[in-house]
Amino acid sequence: MRRKQISHLNFSIQLLVAIIVLCVLFVLSVILGESRVHIATIIEAILHYDATNQIHNVIAEIRIPRNIGAVLVGIALATAGAVIQGVTKNGLADPSLIGLNAGAAFALAITFAFYPGVPFLILIFAGFIGAVFGGMTVLMIGSSRRDGFHPMRLILAGAAVSALLTALSQGIALIFRLNQSINFWSAGGVSGTNWQQVSISAPIIFCAIILLVLMSRQLTILSLGDALASGLGQNVKSIRLVSLLLTMLLAGISVAMVGQIAFVGLIVPHIVRFLVGTDYVKVLPMSAILGGTLVLAADVIARMLGEAPMSAIISFIGVPYFLYLIRKGGRTI
Repeated sequence: MRRKQISHLNFSIQLLVAIIVLCVLFVLSVILGESRVHIATIIEAILHYDATNQIHNVIAEIRIPRNIGAVLVGIALATAGAVIQGVTKNGLADPSLIGLNAGAAFALAITFAFYPGVPFLILIFAGFIGAVFGGMTVLMIGSSRRDGFHPMRLILAGAAVSALLTALSQGIALIFRLNQSINFWSAGGVSGTNWQQVSISAPIIFCAIILLVLMSRQLTILSLGDALASGLGQNVKSIRLVSLLLTMLLAGISVAMVGQIAFVGLIVPHIVRFLVGTDYVKVLPMSAILGGTLVLAADVIARMLGEAPMSAIISFIGVPYFLYLIRKGGRTI
């Protein structure tokens, strides 16, 4: 009993430290940029906004929504990655590696081709449908009745399906002359995030995460194996279906907001499990906070490098880590 209390206390301290780091980084990300601003100016822009003041406009209309967008995307992708890895029992799983991001981007390309200027809410819906299509295709190819979701088969299927959907997206871009729009979604970045996108995305993302948190006990049991979960009275198929649909929704929203960003859902859950263990009651909230911190930090670095692609900054960390996991044999969760 005492050991359990100490474990909960340690987790609370870790979560509090992670939240403080995220908050400090958020303030720094508002300060830093082409022109640095003082904290007093930030407070003034928030409490006494003056539309005629250019610095106030930069803070309130560009930097703050951009930073909130980065945090939201990090929360969504890291949480989605943690759930996918547990559900498939595959430590190499990630929204970008199993076709979710490529499927969402493909759906967005079709949407832009036939319905230019479509409302952002429709883009989210299109991204969700595309993520479902890409993800389900990969999961069907990468699984078998005998050994379930085999790590290497799943990753190979994800690479093949993602390559196909990316090629189709580029073909649509060429035919309908959408190169500029598609290039933005391929490169990935939060520079164009605005308050409308934030106000629409935030409630959906948090509702999806709340539902996943409510399922955290079932996800913990499911991550231990289908046989054990069934023996404990869990409806394995229902839990897997609902959790995968929620992760696909999170991936679709992320792609609709900032384009394709890889490896967030791969790196963060591994770090979190090292820190707090495999209990999803702890894994999900910690993944959300660290995911938001990672994407926000990558955006700050990209901004300081002259608006370099944020996805490239994250990939610089993610690719070596992915190769390290493969070297370990793609060990499952």
